[in-house]
Amino acid sequence: MIESKPLVAMIHAVPAAHRIAHEAFAQEFPQATVWNVLDDRLLVDANAADGLTDALRRRMLRLIGHVMDGGAQGLLLTCSSYGEVVDTARALWDVPVLKSDESMFKAALAGPYRRVAVVASVPPAVPAAVAQLEALVPAVRPDRPVDIVTALSKDAAGAADPETAARHLAEALRAADGTDVDAVLLAQYSLTPARDALADLLGVPVLDGAGAAARELRGLLLPAEQPAVPAPAVAP
Repeated sequence: MIESKPLVAMIHAVPAAHRIAHEAFAQEFPQATVWNVLDDRLLVDANAADGLTDALRRRMLRLIGHVMDGGAQGLLLTCSSYGEVVDTARALWDVPVLKSDESMFKAALAGPYRRVAVVASVPPAVPAAVAQLEALVPAVRPDRPVDIVTALSKDAAGAADPETAARHLAEALRAADGTDVDAVLLAQYSLTPARDALADLLGVPVLDGAGAAARELRGLLLPAEQPAVPAPAVAP
């Protein structure tokens, strides 16, 4: 039986993801007791190795085992680079384990959106997000095609505030002929602060990975309760 305050663990590779995910859970899943585990060398070492090595996979699995031994009733890996380890974890533990953006992609595909945009501020995030999104299509919406537009704005990464980051992302979308999309997906947790401003600029829903993951885990761990707040940000 799931307790009224389920213990949800989050494993982070960068400190910024810790803050963003924690804020998302405070808003979308306040009933959860959140356990944050940070290894701030995970992403550095993966980048240095040009991808995941067997040693890095084992390292992540040890961290997952640590939170499972500690009683975690749900787990979110906030680093997309380690998403493939989730498949192994699901075979080893009978506990909901989510990839960083998986919930967002499923929500987007389950929605009415015909054309979606994937936006990022670092180049590797774009192909990784598109690959995950396309891999989910056969299971989530096999009878409805989805048109995917991508936009990259390196300027958004160094923006001084969320509003400036949103403007850079909107400009990148315009340059990519993506102004007619039905929804925008943020390919990085670091872009979450720009979500509402980007929705205001574009007038379409903007989905973020942390919020979507919190809502999915809430539905899995507290299925009898209704969502606390509306899902994606959307301009009036």
